[in-house]
Amino acid sequence: MSRIEMIEPDKAKGKMEEVYGKFKGKLANILKVHSLHPDSLEAHWNYYRIIMMGPSPLPRQTREMIAVIVSKTNNCQY
Repeated sequence: MSRIEMIEPDKAKGKMEEVYGKFKGKLANILKVHSLHPDSLEAHWNYYRIIMMGPSPLPRQTREMIAVIVSKTNNCQY
């Protein structure tokens, strides 16, 4: 549960509505915490795509596994 105010996709207006429209399916809270600042959400998403989907000596599955282990270690439910 986030302590940061989050705007749900169905309540978004303006640029936030436009940015949310780029995402398909359910949006994780780790992204929705940026909902008060759409530019921040876009930057976070671009950074994530580079790390997880960009060229790397590690396969994507390994990168995802590392993310899960770090989240679990930090007691994060994402």
